[in-house]
Amino acid sequence: MSSSHALQPIWSAPAVRRTVRRAARGVLAVGIALGVLAGVVPQPAAAATPGRYVALGDSFTAGPLIPNQSLSPLGCLRSNQNYPHEVQRALAFDQFADVSCSGADTADMTSEQGVWPGPNPPQFNALTAGTSVVTLGIGGNDIGFSGIIEDCASLSPFGSPCRDEFVVNGVDQLAVRIQQTAPKIAAVLQGIHQRSPAADVFVVGYPTILPDRGVGCWPRMPIAWADVSYLRNTHKALNAMLAQQAQANGAVYVDVYTPSIGRDVCTSSGTRWVEPIIPANPAAPVHPNARGMDGMAAVVVGAITAA
Repeated sequence: MSSSHALQPIWSAPAVRRTVRRAARGVLAVGIALGVLAGVVPQPAAAATPGRYVALGDSFTAGPLIPNQSLSPLGCLRSNQNYPHEVQRALAFDQFADVSCSGADTADMTSEQGVWPGPNPPQFNALTAGTSVVTLGIGGNDIGFSGIIEDCASLSPFGSPCRDEFVVNGVDQLAVRIQQTAPKIAAVLQGIHQRSPAADVFVVGYPTILPDRGVGCWPRMPIAWADVSYLRNTHKALNAMLAQQAQANGAVYVDVYTPSIGRDVCTSSGTRWVEPIIPANPAAPVHPNARGMDGMAAVVVGAITAA
């Protein structure tokens, strides 16, 4: 899942938002020009796995602007190279449904999500009594991920404007949001078990975005040096909450943060799993690229086969 400034140079928050939108449109335009919205790259057949696999989640599951993009609906920005599709290629379940959608939060599990050109149905609609495996990647939008990125964009690498924005009178508002999201995650997991009582459920965390140590890479990611550790700790707190709720509600937590350390937005375009504000690989800004989806898929496949 905004602050204002007296001056508005290139790395002001409004300018970053404009840059993000232009970058996203540019990547999408290139994708269309290459015909990425049509056809599926043939994949070698895998040995079949009995059962039905359902993938639920937000944009870190859907894979916005990674070719090829689904048309049903286009507004979900769902890629057929995202980790659910890679998991399906590896395990070849008898039935497969990826209903993840960019912008989704926990409420969109049971309510339709308004995206263009028509709503994405409630993601729980894909669950059946015969579903055997469910992956869930959700929670980032409940704490306002996109707004946090926008609000924390800094004109300068100095100071801690992000922490100053969100820590008010000693109370960390992002920590509060994570606490408030915990019961929502619990309700989602309980809802999955009610609809698919025989399913193994896997809660997939969020991969590394900022480096796991150090002060980041301003201005590639326009986060002030002192704010990098604050946002990194917030990211880890979100994943820790997801892990706790998975354990408390009959699910398996899948850690994709640890395998992605050293593959953050500050690393090279041929190494990173998540793109910076201006992507060099086809992907939405500050979202996984195809390499990241492949890496996450490998971890998820390992968790499913172990279970």
